[in-house]
Amino acid sequence: MMAHIQQEEKINLGAKKFNMWIFIFTSFMFFAALSSGFIVYSGGRGHGLNVKMPHAFLYSTIIIVISSVTLFIASRAAKQLQFDKQRLYLWVTFFLGIAFFISQFYAFYVLAYKMDIHFTDTNASHTFVYVFCGIHLFHIIAALGLLLNTLRASYRNNSQVINLFKMEMTSIFWHFLDIIWIYLYVFLLLNQY
Repeated sequence: MMAHIQQEEKINLGAKKFNMWIFIFTSFMFFAALSSGFIVYSGGRGHGLNVKMPHAFLYSTIIIVISSVTLFIASRAAKQLQFDKQRLYLWVTFFLGIAFFISQFYAFYVLAYKMDIHFTDTNASHTFVYVFCGIHLFHIIAALGLLLNTLRASYRNNSQVINLFKMEMTSIFWHFLDIIWIYLYVFLLLNQY
């Protein structure tokens, strides 16, 4: 009976992981489509950004890269049954995610109030910057929720299989967002003038 329940649990976890990969693939395609739209708009009509990206985007990049490292440490701690260390680094990752979020809003502030670049500018290339970052921030909100769910589960008496599964799902999504942000940052840097 117990083996049957574990087998069903394994199948259910496999389906959830498959759904995560489908979501990541569709998100990747969405960002690729936005990038293509930006290239077509800005390249064909001479509507480039013509603006230097705020330094806050660089700080965001550093923060999210460090958060991927702390999440990796949390995952390794979970595999080694070091649950206190796992929780500590999950919390550090969570607060780094909040710091990323704040640095992005500061970048929006710099764009809008110090550089006079607005979402509704006639140059739609400026709008693309807000759209890229805004959609990425929605993904970050989802990732922060996933992190909190993993943290909550780490304080419960769950099986190690469930603990590692939640860590893996959170890690997959968080590292994906890290890679997407690095791509967006480099893409915007290369197209700023």
